[in-house]
Amino acid sequence: MRILFPVVLLTLVSATSTLADEERAFIDTPESVVPSSVREGKPWEEIRGALPPWPKDADLIEFELDSPSPFRYFIDSRHLSVGKDEVVRYTLVAESSGGARNVSFEGIRCKARGLYQIYAYGSRGAFQPLPESEWTLVRNDSSDALHRELHGHFFCGPRTFAPRPKKDMIRALRGHIAERENSGFQAD
Repeated sequence: MRILFPVVLLTLVSATSTLADEERAFIDTPESVVPSSVREGKPWEEIRGALPPWPKDADLIEFELDSPSPFRYFIDSRHLSVGKDEVVRYTLVAESSGGARNVSFEGIRCKARGLYQIYAYGSRGAFQPLPESEWTLVRNDSSDALHRELHGHFFCGPRTFAPRPKKDMIRALRGHIAERENSGFQAD
């Protein structure tokens, strides 16, 4: 009886492994779930352009953030653009209560969470490019209210993850887009 038990156990184990091998062949070679007409997508490539000219006060549009800020913010409407790479590029002017100005040239990608990049800072009437700038995720907290609102309220269409037309961006910056129009729901 002692010898019979190991033989039976060994037979069961080998039969189980044979069944597992037969089943494994089917599992390892499944049919493709992707139709043959589907092709690999082309990876996104950024198009780098020239820096814009220094912003003129007459072209600046002041906009307000939902959250309080010690700065007044402006966008240069003349050089606000959407590239073929679907990056919204803009000149941002942040003015302190004392009148000091910080000027930067930036870009926003209208992805689900949003990405932004600072291409250059302005000083003494000219831009100084940042050679090692990278795309940064727009944070959903109060420390990045500026980029969160530029992405969510002014530059990107709600729920489309695509840039708005330039005329709609300017309307939004000027405060001429109703809350409902900006929520992703169609107007009545």
